[in-house]
Amino acid sequence: MEYAADTASGVAARALKARLSGLADRFAWPLRASHYLELLNPRWTTHALHASVEAHRDETRDVRTLTLRPGRGWRSHRAGQHVRLGVPIGGAVHLRTYSISSPPEREDGCITVTVKAVPDGRVSRHLVREIEPGAHLLLGLPQGDFVLPEAAPVHAVFMSGGSGITPLMSMLRSRASRGDVPDIVHLHYVRNAQDLIFRDELAALVKQHPRYRLHLVTTRAAGETGSAGHFSGVQLDQLCPDWKQRDAYACGPQGLLADLEAQWRSVALLRRLHIERFRAALAETPADAAGGRVRFARSAREIEADGCTSLLRVAEDAGLRPPHGCRMGICHSCTVTLRAGCVRDLRNNTLTDQPGSRVQICVCAAAGDVELEA
Repeated sequence: MEYAADTASGVAARALKARLSGLADRFAWPLRASHYLELLNPRWTTHALHASVEAHRDETRDVRTLTLRPGRGWRSHRAGQHVRLGVPIGGAVHLRTYSISSPPEREDGCITVTVKAVPDGRVSRHLVREIEPGAHLLLGLPQGDFVLPEAAPVHAVFMSGGSGITPLMSMLRSRASRGDVPDIVHLHYVRNAQDLIFRDELAALVKQHPRYRLHLVTTRAAGETGSAGHFSGVQLDQLCPDWKQRDAYACGPQGLLADLEAQWRSVALLRRLHIERFRAALAETPADAAGGRVRFARSAREIEADGCTSLLRVAEDAGLRPPHGCRMGICHSCTVTLRAGCVRDLRNNTLTDQPGSRVQICVCAAAGDVELEA
C-alpha cells in the first residue's frame, strides 16, 4: 500500500508540475518560460539541452578532454555512444558529433569528450584551443549502436587509430569500473609514441587487467617503441592470431577503416566488424569532376564551388548557416530539395539531376551549376 501511495503521490506531483509549467508558458508567450531560464543558466532549460564546460585537460599537443555537466533532460549513455555538440563561434552555432570518452558509471553526473584539433576544423580548433570552463554548449542525447553486448561474453579485438580510441576508451573505462575487463586484444595506431592519447591510463589498464593486451603500432617516426608500420593482414595475424574468432570494434582514420573492411570481407566475416566513423567514407574524386555556380534560393546567394567540396561547407564558407547534424550523411538533417542542376554524391560518385530530388548537402558537391531550396 505504501508503494501505491508513493506512486499516486508522484503522479500527482508530476501533473501539478506540468500544469504550473503550462501556466508559466502562457505568460511567457510567444516564448516559453524555459527561454527565460536560459538567460539565468542554460542548463536549467527544458526546450533545449545544454551542458556547461566544467574543466579541460590537455592529452597531447593537439588533443584536449572537456568535462561537461549536462543540464535538464539528459539521460545516461552506453559506453561507445556519441553526442552532438552545438558550439557557438562568432555568433553562430556549429554542430559537430563527438564520441563520449567517459564511462556511464561516472558518479558526478558529468561526461567527457576528447577532441583532436584538425587543421581545417574550425570547431575542433575552437574546442581544443579557445574554450574555457564556464562556457555553455548545446548538447544532444547520446546516440549510436557502437557498443559492447551486455548479455553475451565479450571476446574482442579493438582496432583504433589516433583519436579513434575515444569510444573504445569509454568501453574500457566502463568495464574497468566494474572490475570486468574482458578478453580484448587492442591494436592502436599512432604516428609516434608522443601522440598516444590516455597514455598513463592505458598503461595502468595493461598492468591491472591481464586479459587486456595493448599493441601500440607507430606509423611514422623510426626508433620509437612499439611495432612499426601500417595495418596489414600479416601484422594482424602476428599480433592477434585468433582474430577470426573475435568480434572486432574499430574507429579511426578512413584509410585504416577501409583496410579493415577489406580484410574482414576477404574472409567473409564482415558481419563481425563493427565500425564507428568520424567522417563519411568518400569515393575517389573522378579526374573530370567539375564544379559550378551554386544558388541557395532562400538567401538568393550565388557562390562558385569546385567539384569536390561539400555543398554544406560551400554554404558555411560563404557565411550561410544551413541546418545540419552529423556531417557524414547519416542523420539527414541537412537534406534539401534540388531545384535545378546536378550534384555528385561524394560517397559513391552518383549523380543526381532530377528537379525535386532530395539531396544531402553534407555529402554532395556541385557537378555543374546548381540551384538548391536552401
